[in-house]
Amino acid sequence: VQLVESGGGLVQPGGSLRLSCAASGSIFSFNAMGWYRQAPGKQRELVAAITSGGSTNYAGSVTGRFTITRANTENTVYLQMNSLKLADTAVYYCNVGKSDPEARFYSPMDYWGEGTEVTVSS
Repeated sequence: VQLVESGGGLVQPGGSLRLSCAASGSIFSFNAMGWYRQAPGKQRELVAAITSGGSTNYAGSVTGRFTITRANTENTVYLQMNSLKLADTAVYYCNVGKSDPEARFYSPMDYWGEGTEVTVSS
């Protein structure tokens, strides 16, 4: 499985970015994809997950500001990030995994891209 993230960059507080992740390889056994992030000195955390059926789940810190979508035919997942805050600064990683149909319990598989860096700064 190969995952390639893109779309990161430098943005001011309140701004927006759209991250993309293209997945390839043997992904047919996974029914969900997710976005994680890791800030300096902190553990990697799940930001959002989406199932193949379109159910989504978000971390409380991003609910209402971030939106995860996917294009199944393209094996691509997106993360639209609005109203960005300084605390959103991190390296963002794409992941494939398994989930219940409602995306409440996402289990990541050990496949990661190189990440894309998001810096929110004035």
